[in-house]
Amino acid sequence: MDFDFSAILLALTVLFGVVWGLDRLLFYKSRKARAETAGQEPQDPVSVDWARSLFPVVLVVLLLRSFVAEPFRIPSGSMMPTLDVGDFILVNKFAYGLRMPAFNNKFLALGEPKRGDVVVFRFPGYLCGVDGKLVRSGDQTCANPQAPVPSQNWIKRVIGLPGDRIEMQGDQLLINGQAVDAEEVGPYMGNPKREEDRLMLEMGATVWNEHLRTEEGTVVNHLTARMPAYNRPPPIPNDKVPSVIPQGCYLVMGDNRYNSTDSRWWGCMPEQNLAGKAFLIWLSVKGPDAGWVDFSRMGRVIH
Repeated sequence: MDFDFSAILLALTVLFGVVWGLDRLLFYKSRKARAETAGQEPQDPVSVDWARSLFPVVLVVLLLRSFVAEPFRIPSGSMMPTLDVGDFILVNKFAYGLRMPAFNNKFLALGEPKRGDVVVFRFPGYLCGVDGKLVRSGDQTCANPQAPVPSQNWIKRVIGLPGDRIEMQGDQLLINGQAVDAEEVGPYMGNPKREEDRLMLEMGATVWNEHLRTEEGTVVNHLTARMPAYNRPPPIPNDKVPSVIPQGCYLVMGDNRYNSTDSRWWGCMPEQNLAGKAFLIWLSVKGPDAGWVDFSRMGRVIH
């Protein structure tokens, strides 16, 4: 997701509106008068006719995507087994407040993320030290700290809220001094013909049922995957993540804990980068090696 479709929709809405509006303000009356003098029906120029026809359509799509629900496609396996590559999801755009399309500035606060929420956000970039200060860079190695941060939407699960004390060593996650409970479900079962599944099968991935307790005391039960043979993520705290989550930030992780580039690698996710809360899988396309469409995942609520 390297381009901002909301920005394109906003630009088209403004363009069509300006073309249509300026024509009605400056040219339509004289064109209508000439046509009536000639005993004909006034005809709009092609560009104006297109703008008049498309403006309401594009405006409605922009409003729905910006303030109601927006579709996204899962591009990687970082959220497996909860979300799979090829899942098409819907994201609630008003769960955490209404934001201006393209600019993402919040103008109406309606709620904040809770521990356990699956959120979509604009990738903030990797933290790099420059002259004693931390800056965001598109270069994970920080060899080029001035590298621009790509315009991408990422999806992860909220683990830590502002003010939370987070500790993690290997599989053991502690939130505010309390260990997060999880029990093993069994080995990961997948299709060895698919690249994402093949990696997890080769690395001996196991599936776990994790229980995240929200600040209200309810428990969010969700599946995670572990495969220590593949990778060893940084512990928490580290040089990117302090033990206490700063205000205005959230610590997020992928459910595929050993194959997710998340807050453990690039720091907390700023609140202003939030795009919405994922809530539904409406389509799942697995490709030719897995029967193309996985109907069993369609309509599944995201927990």
